[in-house]
Parts: sequence; C-alpha cells; structure tokens
Amino acid sequence: MNVIVTDEGFAPDDWTDGFVTLEDTANDVVALDVASDTDPDELFERLGNAKMVRVDFPSSADGRGFTIARILRLKGYSGRLRAKGHVLADQYAMARRSGFDEVEIDHSLANRQPEDQWLARANWEENNYQARLRG
Repeated sequence: MNVIVTDEGFAPDDWTDGFVTLEDTANDVVALDVASDTDPDELFERLGNAKMVRVDFPSSADGRGFTIARILRLKGYSGRLRAKGHVLADQYAMARRSGFDEVEIDHSLANRQPEDQWLARANWEENNYQARLRG
C-alpha cells in the first residue's frame, strides 16, 4: 500500500475501485491511470464519467503531469486528480496549484521525506508568489 499525501498529511489510500488505462477504457470507467506523456486534450475527450484520474510521475524532473492536471481543470474536470510516483515534498505546492487533490508516494519516499516536510508545503494557497505580485 502506498501513502496518500493531502493538506492534512499522510493517510492510507481510501480508493477501492481500481484503475484502468486509457487504452482499456469503456463506457463505465470509474478511474483512469495515465502516463505523463498523455495528450491532455485527448484524455479530456475520453474521460466520460471517470471519478478519478491518476497521473504518473516517472521522475521528479518530469513536469508534464502538472500540465495534464492544469488543462483538465481548465476544461472543467471536477473529479479527483491524483499525482502518483516521483513527486517530492518541494513539488507539493505546485501539484496542488496545478489542480491535483492529492499525491500518492511509496513508503521509501515517505521515509526519506517524512510527513512534516509535506505539511510544511500544505499552506500552498497562502504562499503563492504570483498572487502576491498581482496584489
């Protein structure tokens, strides 16, 4: 079981409905697992009534997942968005600002970057540099 990170800290995964890939979609998809190189426009067209989209981050240097989340939110997707994989505590605020609701990390990353490091970034709405510049 992986660790789910939210603004409240670490939590167990409460999602029990499983995931399918975009290639395996059918009419009644509940949750999608997508790669970081997925075209967000194509993804939005094929979402249907999916309640969750989990976007893979194969590397902490791969920011394409942030773009996927942002585009889905701008197009009106209101379901649950989860970043999964190599997301670092330092990237948590960016994940939340781009539209993710939560981050899924493995136990080894949770041990290297404990809950307090993630909670230090949980006030992502208050520490928004761009918003401060706009006034």
